[in-house]
Amino acid sequence: MSELADLKVPGPTEIELTKPFWKAAAEGRLLVQRCEDCTKAILYPREICPHCWSEKLTWEQASGLGRLKSFSRVHKPGHPGWMPVSPYVVGLVELDEGPTMLSHILPGECEPAVGDRLELKPTNIGGRVLPAFQRKDQGENV
Repeated sequence: MSELADLKVPGPTEIELTKPFWKAAAEGRLLVQRCEDCTKAILYPREICPHCWSEKLTWEQASGLGRLKSFSRVHKPGHPGWMPVSPYVVGLVELDEGPTMLSHILPGECEPAVGDRLELKPTNIGGRVLPAFQRKDQGENV
């Protein structure tokens, strides 16, 4: 995936609220927030729980496992920096913890399909390690 590392694309916007998320991503980890009141997992980072409006949110390590809910093969990227790797796949990944996140879906031996089990594969994209996902082995896709 060295061609992803060489892309000249803008990175994510980092603000004080999102610093723990992006620091963990740079280390190859995925964090989600957890509400101490309703116990639901939350992603993307927020100041209050979108389920119960509590301000008692903590960070926790996510498993890095999930299921592909939907995906799109991008042939005409919105930023010209992505052209060298077009077409590429982005998808909605429903994490085992509950939240759904948009992520780059790395190529594998077969085409992605809705329902595929995915696992986190931290990937250097444009000079930053970002959360990306790849299909788990066929034998584990249950």
